[in-house]
Amino acid sequence: MSRERILLSGVPVNPVTVDETHDFIAQRVHDRAPAQVVTVNAEFVVRAQSDAAFAAVLRGADLATPDGAGVLWALGRRGIHLTERVGGSDLIWSVSRLAADRGFRIFLLGGAEGVADAAARKLETAYPGLLVAGAFAGSPARRDEEAIVDLICRSRADILFVAFGAPEQDLWIARNLGATRVGCAIGVGGSFDYLAGTARRAPLWMQRNGLEWMWRLIRQPWRWRRMLALPRFVWLVLRTTPRSARTERRTT
Repeated sequence: MSRERILLSGVPVNPVTVDETHDFIAQRVHDRAPAQVVTVNAEFVVRAQSDAAFAAVLRGADLATPDGAGVLWALGRRGIHLTERVGGSDLIWSVSRLAADRGFRIFLLGGAEGVADAAARKLETAYPGLLVAGAFAGSPARRDEEAIVDLICRSRADILFVAFGAPEQDLWIARNLGATRVGCAIGVGGSFDYLAGTARRAPLWMQRNGLEWMWRLIRQPWRWRRMLALPRFVWLVLRTTPRSARTERRTT
């Protein structure tokens, strides 16, 4: 399909819905054409301005979904009005449901010791028949890559969720996607913690009103430095004039 890519300060975002993301993942798994999905939020865009390696991974990703109220706002300024974000914390649920319906095998990589296993059990309870090929805490360290890749290969997983946190998870996927033999790999940040119950996600009303950042700041005050990315993101978007805004098109 043809996929529009909107550049936000050099970072591409595909203005896709959750359903379109599911269709993309299912097609890649069916075709056995490995794909990396990144969920682009305001922090990603700001980080990419000073992190060349991360920026290259975001540009090379097969699908970059719009994650967060800030990115939806930025797309709205380009005349693209989406009603839903497509983030890792939601995708891990909906893609697991897709996997259960289609018979795809999933693998959970990341989180603290035991968290991936607990998250897997939560998903298996939610979606009877879900095939969990494996769950492993692992590490983003390069010295551990060979053993982890071998574990994933032997599991015959179709979809890989990686929860090392950004940018480590996205860099790890970019380096190892082909070797894992999965159809699709997605970076999902702290999603395993939400599933396992080791962290609480913002109430639904805050999610719907783009206030998850406030919830995280209240629960984790030490995040205040990371929150400085939000005003910088707004400045980056506002300084982009319509004339300099760029759109790419890819066919997959």
